[in-house]
Amino acid sequence: MIFSEALGRLEELGRSAVALLPGLAVAVVLFGVGLLVARGVRAAVRRAAAMRDASPGSAAVLGRIAGGVTVLVAFLVAASVAFPSVSAVDLFNLLGIGGVAIGFAFRDVLQNLLAGILILLTRPFVIGDQIRAGSHEGTVEDVWVRATVLRTYDNQRVLIPNATLFVDKITVITAHEKRRLAFPLTIGNGDDIREARRVIVEALRATEGVLADPPPEALVTGLGAAGIDMTARLWIDPPRRRDAVDALDHAIANVKEALTAAGIDLPYPTSQVLFHDQTEETDGDRTRQREGWPAGRNPPRARWQVMREEKVVDGGERA
Repeated sequence: MIFSEALGRLEELGRSAVALLPGLAVAVVLFGVGLLVARGVRAAVRRAAAMRDASPGSAAVLGRIAGGVTVLVAFLVAASVAFPSVSAVDLFNLLGIGGVAIGFAFRDVLQNLLAGILILLTRPFVIGDQIRAGSHEGTVEDVWVRATVLRTYDNQRVLIPNATLFVDKITVITAHEKRRLAFPLTIGNGDDIREARRVIVEALRATEGVLADPPPEALVTGLGAAGIDMTARLWIDPPRRRDAVDALDHAIANVKEALTAAGIDLPYPTSQVLFHDQTEETDGDRTRQREGWPAGRNPPRARWQVMREEKVVDGGERA
């Protein structure tokens, strides 16, 4: 009895398996076609990313992501064909529950992944740009799915999470062809401002790497403690860090030499200290006590002089 019942169940399973064979065959064919389509999608995305000046690594990452999504869709279609009793809604519900669990477990990874994809698509900067993000500044070497590779000016590699770059403020130093530089200087209070301005501008125009358009400028910014504060401004092209350092080096040297040759002073802050000897007859009398230099034609006499005169009078030695 038990044997015959088990045999009947096996026969039923066999008939069910035979009934599923055509669907399985069609599902396998569909999944194979999906793999071929995924390969084509991967190659197309790589070419499209390369046309947008993306690095080979970034293009490969985008291609793999697009290919993976295509394979997932092909698997869902094949599964719905192979198992008619399982609807596409059930499969998507299962993927939704699994996706939520994976999202909680790998929240930071997925956040950087999505930010990396958006950076590759929106392109706020490209490979080779020089950017400043927080305390880090350097050249972008590559954009990975998880992080952006930054090479600092002292040849160190810094990996910045893509989520940080996508959310926080960044400065793209090489976003435009031209860049303005400036440095402060101070001339003497007795110097002619117009003459100093002319000398500074001519020195900047003669500096290698300084553009004639926009023209260099010399602006007065205030009256400082040591003299008249000014700012020299110039434009360079290209705007990379190395060019900026060289241009400032030559510009500051040329301006200093030109001002010195023209007899224009470059003062530095000085201080004047006055000492009070505390021996005057007016010490302690705020109505008469002086500070600093003697005032008027008859300044108070020193206390030692008054005391000497009193001794002489008491001793009867005064003439």
